[in-house]
Amino acid sequence: MRQVFRAFTFAAVTSLSSACSILPQAEPADVYRLPSANNMAPAPHNASMPWSLRLNKPKASEVLDSPKIAVVPQGDLISSYKGARWSDPAPVLLRNRMLDAFQRDGRVQLLSTDDSNLQADYELGGELQAFQSEYTAQGVQVVIRLDARLVRDTTQRILASRRFEIRQPVTDTQVPSVVAGFGQASDKLLAQVLEWTLAQGQLQAQPKNQ
Repeated sequence: MRQVFRAFTFAAVTSLSSACSILPQAEPADVYRLPSANNMAPAPHNASMPWSLRLNKPKASEVLDSPKIAVVPQGDLISSYKGARWSDPAPVLLRNRMLDAFQRDGRVQLLSTDDSNLQADYELGGELQAFQSEYTAQGVQVVIRLDARLVRDTTQRILASRRFEIRQPVTDTQVPSVVAGFGQASDKLLAQVLEWTLAQGQLQAQPKNQ
């Protein structure tokens, strides 16, 4: 009986080892940060805003809320680059880049993010509708589309909303060049978002006529 049990055990271990050896190996992936060439100089100290701002991760579809680098090769087909991914899901990348842009600018000094969930006068969020490269008849371009909303924190009332869209041409279809295009597009988009947010915040902070 012991011999039969030992034979069965040996066969099971051998079978498991063989199965493990034929399992697909995880594909190595290059991990990319969202690059930035933003050399924004701090605003004059007397230009600082008297209100606080919380930056929220924009909501996104399941495809975009992922570390995969999205690409639309044709029509309505959306895919991702093989062997490459972002360091974080796209909404986190954009939120963190937004925080960096506001910190570099310096006019809003009371900043936080939704990770800390601190109370603030206003919160900036919205929906990330596009964060991908697209192949068109004119070539490859990076497309970032953000429906931004500025909300009063205490009442959750929408104070202002606007769609921002950047289309950044990419001359090289290799992943590093596409990633660089994402960085350029993000810099352009967030420069617009920052100025719009400051203008809306100033407008809301002005005393209302009685």
